[in-house]
Amino acid sequence: MELIQQALAFEKKRTTRMSTSDRVSASREAKALVLKINEIYKKTKDPKLMEIMKSITLKKRKIEKRLKGLIRI
Repeated sequence: MELIQQALAFEKKRTTRMSTSDRVSASREAKALVLKINEIYKKTKDPKLMEIMKSITLKKRKIEKRLKGLIRI
C-alpha cells in the first residue's frame, strides 16, 4: 500500500523550521492523505488505518495552530 507508506513518511517529516508556505502545503498534504485513507477505511474498517488517520490529524492540527498563531482575548 503506497498510500500507507506516504502517510508514514508524512508522520516522520520534521515540522520545525518550516516556512509558512511549507506549513500550508504540509497541511494540504495531510488533509488529502486523511481523505484518501478514510475512503479505504470505510470499506475495510481496519483499526490500523484509523490510528494512522488520528496521528496525521494530530500533526495537521499542530501545523495549523502554528499557522494561525495564538489568539488571545
